[in-house]
Amino acid sequence: MSSATLIIAALAAVSIIVIALGIAMSGSSGVTLERLERYAAGAKPADGTPGQGGVAELIAKSAALAQLNKVVEKRDFGANLLRDLGAADLKLKPSEYLGIRAGTTIGVPVVMFLLGFFVSALQNPIVLLIGLIIGFMAPQIWLNNRKSSRLRQFNKQLPDTVTLIANALRAGSSFLQSIELVVRESRPPISIEFGRVIREVNLGLPFDLALENMVKRVKSEDFELMATAIAIQHQVGGNLAEILDSIAFTIRERIRIKGEIRTLTAQQRLSGYVVGALPFFLAFFIFLAAPTFFDPMFIKPPDVLGIPLGVILLLIALGAMGAGFFFIRKIVDIEV
Repeated sequence: MSSATLIIAALAAVSIIVIALGIAMSGSSGVTLERLERYAAGAKPADGTPGQGGVAELIAKSAALAQLNKVVEKRDFGANLLRDLGAADLKLKPSEYLGIRAGTTIGVPVVMFLLGFFVSALQNPIVLLIGLIIGFMAPQIWLNNRKSSRLRQFNKQLPDTVTLIANALRAGSSFLQSIELVVRESRPPISIEFGRVIREVNLGLPFDLALENMVKRVKSEDFELMATAIAIQHQVGGNLAEILDSIAFTIRERIRIKGEIRTLTAQQRLSGYVVGALPFFLAFFIFLAAPTFFDPMFIKPPDVLGIPLGVILLLIALGAMGAGFFFIRKIVDIEV
């Protein structure tokens, strides 16, 4: 049995032991905090009968994950990760997300190794290392995609929401009542985000701070403009309804211009993706079809400073491809 096989088996065994210990150490501590978090995040749909999803519930209530979550949230990256999970509307704690990421990091190479009994090239250490990198990066890519998709939906709904708030203010409602109207009448994700603001205010948080938390969570330039205008109006006064109408018009124009820019640069953006991804797919296909095709690249001699010349050429090619993709993205990334 090779050393790579032993390492992968050991990592899989450790992950199973950690999950088993987390389930075994699950307890009922932190009931008050759990209720408070559930109220602040909104009601969750019922999972069905008590017997369904038992393992998932035990893992979610694991005392080991709770302790890990306390440690993570005390760090800066833990607070940023918690904010990112909120922006993606994922009902996960930072420790649960890190557990998922650790599972995919270990699970992807394990699955590739098992599939290697049918496709022998998948048991190559280099392929397993690539699988390890893919497993490590996949949860972050998924999180970023959810954040981006949700932000686009939020920005599309924002102009109508600002107009709705302005009309409610003209009808005599207070600003907090206008936001409650948005929560009732709008669709997710904007109703969910404003609903969090209402719940934070009901829990005793000042309105300005609750709105600032929403700005940090959503990270929308258009909403930041709206929040800034509201904060200034609270300090100096003025007709907030007219200010919001002007902001809604500005946001609509920015959305229209951004849409035109995306349409005009669609071909260039697609070219960047093709330039960046095609060499990797081609190399992977060649490796599966002829596993020994790339062997001469790693043979010494020829070598430079003890490193095979093929590896040096490969690194230069990767650098050139990365630079090309970077410059293409910069060219088509037009700020509005």
